[in-house]
Amino acid sequence: MSAEESSDDPPAVGALASAFHAYRVEREGETVRYIGEPLVSPRELGEELAPLFARRGYEITVERRNDRQGAPAPYAIVAEPKSVGVDGIPWGNVIMFVLTVVTTLYAGTWWYHIDLANDPLAIVEAWPFTAAVLGVLATHELGHYVVSRYYSVDASLPYFIPVPPPIGTMGAIIRMRGRIPTRKALFDIGIAGPLAGLIATIVVTVIGLQLDPITVPGSVAQAAGEGGGYIRFNDPLLMDLLADLVGQPTDYASDPTKAVNPVVFGGWVGMFVTFLNLIPVGQLDGGHILRAALGSRHETVAAAIPGLLLSLAAGLYFLTDYTHSVVLWVIWGVIAFVMVRAGSATPLDEAPIGPWRWGLAAVTVGLGALCFMPVPVEIVLA
Repeated sequence: MSAEESSDDPPAVGALASAFHAYRVEREGETVRYIGEPLVSPRELGEELAPLFARRGYEITVERRNDRQGAPAPYAIVAEPKSVGVDGIPWGNVIMFVLTVVTTLYAGTWWYHIDLANDPLAIVEAWPFTAAVLGVLATHELGHYVVSRYYSVDASLPYFIPVPPPIGTMGAIIRMRGRIPTRKALFDIGIAGPLAGLIATIVVTVIGLQLDPITVPGSVAQAAGEGGGYIRFNDPLLMDLLADLVGQPTDYASDPTKAVNPVVFGGWVGMFVTFLNLIPVGQLDGGHILRAALGSRHETVAAAIPGLLLSLAAGLYFLTDYTHSVVLWVIWGVIAFVMVRAGSATPLDEAPIGPWRWGLAAVTVGLGALCFMPVPVEIVLA
């Protein structure tokens, strides 16, 4: 490196010579375009040169283009400085969050049996439910976000997804726009969400179990007892273990006028979301963890996941009476198949993750297994 060239400058043309023959360099603000001919395939070009640019603080894309000066230069490497963090007010995130607060408050009125017809403002009384559900989901996504920032990977703030009751949200997502520097970084970013979310889930569940149960209106209890039926959210093993730990019940089956505090359901949501996110395919957290742990060998394991989920659906359909859960696992089997075909994240450095991360992966997968429910939701007819 010359005295005039700093480590923050984009690479010189000569540094690209093994993979790209550049005819000229164009600059537009902070964007640098290297115009020339690739010496390898476009995909290999990006993979080979991305680490070089990443060390200088740049991200690259490979574009096919028509050269204005008529030279035979159909490709351009476009290098832009990494942009990490939030610029200005993220209005999209704010709007989605506010909408999700409203939908989860409304869902909470179902669980607390709040009559909005006589007092619409009573919706705010459902705030503990909203705090529990959104607290768990936000902690999960912020775990990803914080570790992404640590590794200088460009990631958005969480986007919450509002839906109607009984939950009020389909969860939250963050968008990762930057390339992952190493397999260790991919592992840490992938596992941070489930671990942070599980800690929040356990805290919320323990608090909810120790809160007073709610009173079910007589008309609701009577309707269920007269054949109206109801929806039951079955508990995963982790929920039962926590209930035993604090010495509190997870239901009041013998007394239809009582129900566990709705805050407990926030813990249930966290457990269900944790298990789904740990399915080891594609861009799910489990897919990131698997890709980081096994490298290119992850494809063999991931390819089997859609079949396992569809087999679970078939088993429930042919061997049990829980046919209403078949659709759930068929949908996730299809989602897993699509994710397998789409592929997973590709880190720039393929160095192994090391033994202690393998141990952390084993612990996380074990906790995720405790969150598994073959029949999460059951329709019970009285």
